[in-house]
Amino acid sequence: MEKKNFITLVLGTVGGLLFSLGMCMCLLPEWNMFNTGLVLGAIGFVIILVTIIVYRKMSGKAPIKVNAKVLGKVLYGTLSALVLGAGMALVLVVEGMMMVGIIVGIVGIVMLLFLIPMCVGLKDSKKENQ
Repeated sequence: MEKKNFITLVLGTVGGLLFSLGMCMCLLPEWNMFNTGLVLGAIGFVIILVTIIVYRKMSGKAPIKVNAKVLGKVLYGTLSALVLGAGMALVLVVEGMMMVGIIVGIVGIVMLLFLIPMCVGLKDSKKENQ
């Protein structure tokens, strides 16, 4: 395993865990830890952003230039994740909404799948064989 991939793995895992635990603390009133969760989630989010910067630097890639195309992809990814999360919430929290939640969750998954060709693009295999 390359050093850049290992560092990315560790930072991404730590950032993701802190972010998700912070969001659980914020969104579960039984825990009564909204302020602590907000801080923990923000720290996790910052670590995730640092992970992206560190990986690009170690890979020798230029920093991401923020333009309308990048913002559109970020907004689309965020909306897709929210739709998937809403479906999960309907299934797990709202009584009697399991089928609606499953359908909304599937729509969110499909939306996230469309994010892959938006970011990476599609290649024609016939051109690669010639």
